[in-house]
Amino acid sequence: MKSTAQEQRTELDDQRREVDFDTYDVTVDEILRRIEKGRINVAPSYQRKFQWDRARQSKLVESIFLGIPVPPLFMATNAEANRANSWEVVDGLQRVTTLVNFAGSSTARSRIQLLDPVLALDDLDKLTSFNGLTFGDLPGDLQTLFEDRPLKVVVLNDKSEIRVRFDLFERLNTGGIRLSHQEVRECVFRGEFIDLLRTLSLNADFRTVVRLQKGSENDGTPEEYVLRFFAYLENYRNFDHLVKDFLDEFTISSQATADAERRSVVFEKTFSYLAQCFPSGLKSRKGTTPVNLFEGVSVGAAIALTQRPDLSVVKDPSWISSDELRSYVTGATNTRNRVAGRIEFCRDRFLEA
Repeated sequence: MKSTAQEQRTELDDQRREVDFDTYDVTVDEILRRIEKGRINVAPSYQRKFQWDRARQSKLVESIFLGIPVPPLFMATNAEANRANSWEVVDGLQRVTTLVNFAGSSTARSRIQLLDPVLALDDLDKLTSFNGLTFGDLPGDLQTLFEDRPLKVVVLNDKSEIRVRFDLFERLNTGGIRLSHQEVRECVFRGEFIDLLRTLSLNADFRTVVRLQKGSENDGTPEEYVLRFFAYLENYRNFDHLVKDFLDEFTISSQATADAERRSVVFEKTFSYLAQCFPSGLKSRKGTTPVNLFEGVSVGAAIALTQRPDLSVVKDPSWISSDELRSYVTGATNTRNRVAGRIEFCRDRFLEA
């Protein structure tokens, strides 16, 4: 049934009320001082993403010197109690990092894990006499001119509820290299549960079982595998087609209590067992661990261990390659029946061991 104009206006008004922004003109100097004091935070998932080369960084510096408008920096108020009044970079990583690389103090550089050397300007079109110079090479009045340049900063304040923050973070995740869904979760839903995922992703038994492509080691994939394990273990019967939304909602629900001790025990027991069953890793023909197979095997094992704590190690894991399991982990895999099918099939095979 087609919605009415009034329904459309009401929906728009309701959504607009959930989003609360403040806009500021902030000098380069103030941005650098906030970073130095830890009042602007570049989230851990962003830190390895600085990709601009020296020429591109230099172009930004030249634009600032010339007063050419640059895109606004987008930040969110950090709602954590111990980081009150701080901002989290949402969109503008490359620009913020360039400012620090050119004119930031050693403390600011260490805050965002920048290594030497500092930026020496290169390939400038307009200010050609600046080529080869660092910030420290410039005369004092030019240093002051750069520091006094204002930049537009848009801040999503903490009146906006966490789901709105997450949605906007994703929409504004438009930098040169996009973050994965898990990296966005790590930036927005920071806290004990996210820390737990990161810690458990380093577990030796987990790393024995789960084999990932080299490029997936540092993009949040290991942490997302851990998240999938808990989300499906605790809620797979309520899965409804959209994996990303399912994982997002589970993460949000786990913010209030990470239940780290209980979850750690379950995780460690499960992967200790699986490492004995699959000492060479749970792998497809490509040598990596498909995520759907991982879900079925890991959650199936955890449920089986709950029902029978003294479960025997699987001696013949040939059922991993069976046509029945393949039917649950290939094709249209993300339906409630397929999810339940692969988990319960694996559970039963473990219980038969």
